[in-house]
Amino acid sequence: MVAFTALTASLLLSTLVSAQSDDTALQIEAIKAHFSNAGLVPDLLESFEPQGTLTLNFDGVGDITPGQALSADQVAPVPTLTISTSNSSATSGAFTVAMVDADIVGSDESSVTRHWLVNGDTIDGSSVSNSSATPITDYAGPGPAEGSGAHRYVVLVYAQPESFSPPSELSQSGAAVEKYDFKNYVSSSGLGPLLAANYFTVEAGTSTVTVSETSAVESSTLSASATGSDTASGSGSATDSAADAAATNENGAASMTGSGVVSVVMAGFVALAVL
Repeated sequence: MVAFTALTASLLLSTLVSAQSDDTALQIEAIKAHFSNAGLVPDLLESFEPQGTLTLNFDGVGDITPGQALSADQVAPVPTLTISTSNSSATSGAFTVAMVDADIVGSDESSVTRHWLVNGDTIDGSSVSNSSATPITDYAGPGPAEGSGAHRYVVLVYAQPESFSPPSELSQSGAAVEKYDFKNYVSSSGLGPLLAANYFTVEAGTSTVTVSETSAVESSTLSASATGSDTASGSGSATDSAADAAATNENGAASMTGSGVVSVVMAGFVALAVL
């Protein structure tokens, strides 16, 4: 009986790890679709291949969904950042956190406003920590001009290798909120791969500008290969799980819950427990 119980626990753990990995891959597909549909790729980022997902949490708001519309007051406090990735080695070492105002859809992204830049962050478990980091530009909450449309504020976490060499004006604390060439900063300073990113929007007043059209993320456009085969017999298809991972909310932003995968694991647990 003990051997059977151990085998059952081992099978459950294997199923859970596999499901979590599939869920993360599905969430990555969802955020990639968001960035593409919001015009952030290729305008701000020439390519977007994150190794995980980034959750932003604001006091009084909680975890936000990609592209969520928020007020300036709601995003005034510094958010907490949480990383989810199936590659544990990707969270070791130092990281750079940046937040830029990518303005409205269709804007010229050759120069964007820096709202936050921190070097030397670390990841403790899944939480991004700046306890020993160097704040280059302190977090400055969004304040778009009245009537200028819904600005896209993008938060990005990059691996920071030992060879990282930022420009002198951005190598120590006290840099003001100002426009800079973000793409050039990333490449010239030698930042490593993009670990994860997320974004939200803030608008002041009624827009008086014409904004390029975007489309909501459709679950059918997500790659079914991200989930592979069904996690358990009779559990539903990869497309069903994709629908869970990119369920569109009232703001046209996807909620990356991946609840379909979780329910599969729980169903498997119940089945094993009954045995």
